[in-house]
Amino acid sequence: MADVAIFSEGLSKRYPGTDFLALNKLDLSIKTGEVYGFLGPNGAGKSTTIRLLMNFIQPTAGHAQILGQNIVTDSVAIKRQVGYLAGEIALYPKMTGRQFLDYMSDLQPPKNKAYVNQLAKRFQANLNVKIRDLSKGNRQKIGLLQAFMHQPKILILDEPTSGLDPLMQEEFFKLLKETTAAGGSVFVSSHNLAEVQRMCDRVGFIREGRLITEQSMAEIAAAAARTFTITFEGAPPRAELAAIPGAKVKLSGSGQVNVSLRGELSPLFKVLAKHKVAGIDQQELNLEEEFLHFYRAKDSKK
Repeated sequence: MADVAIFSEGLSKRYPGTDFLALNKLDLSIKTGEVYGFLGPNGAGKSTTIRLLMNFIQPTAGHAQILGQNIVTDSVAIKRQVGYLAGEIALYPKMTGRQFLDYMSDLQPPKNKAYVNQLAKRFQANLNVKIRDLSKGNRQKIGLLQAFMHQPKILILDEPTSGLDPLMQEEFFKLLKETTAAGGSVFVSSHNLAEVQRMCDRVGFIREGRLITEQSMAEIAAAAARTFTITFEGAPPRAELAAIPGAKVKLSGSGQVNVSLRGELSPLFKVLAKHKVAGIDQQELNLEEEFLHFYRAKDSKK
């Protein structure tokens, strides 16, 4: 499994005193150089998975590996190669950003000390202010710096752009591309669906501790509903359009309709060929509805 960065088989977690499996037989195989998005509603098992991978808690059943090493028995060695950002980041409030990063560097020296300053400059991080006096967005920058500054092979990030302004989000996406281009792999949990669409190669949807499905972004896009705004020279053939399997039709103006359709487009074009069409525009694909479909799904994968 030389090209597999993170692997799990039957990974499960039951917290003491409960019958509920917070994580139920999770199977993962994340490739080297891949950005894998982990999505699901609150309480689905995302944080439990991250804590297991980081060996903050230990599995009830199953096992997992990071870079071929066991997450429990080889935890110390794994952490030398992992950059981690918690969803609810807790830093030392009395330290300045610089003091905190120096402290983290003492624990694990960066490969390139100049890289830390380069990152600080890119993210416009003020390292001379006490962390307690920083805004949420500026604390998030410090968290990102400590996750990336060792140039790790694996990044495990929970809500990485939380609190960042749009310019800093763009800088984060650039850094992510640089990291994967250099052979790094990223496991990221996020509720920001537009962010997931932007940065991930593949996503897994988890609900009630079970992985419902995994799909590449290309597969999600191919299955997504496409919406066309069609202008007819005469009255729109609304009944014919509505008869197309899976089509949703909405009048949007005189002689104009919006048609939303999944799958094969040839039935739509057959209808259009019978009428005089003045114009047709395809709206930009928005995958949020596809993500929400999995968020709302009630039937877990058995």
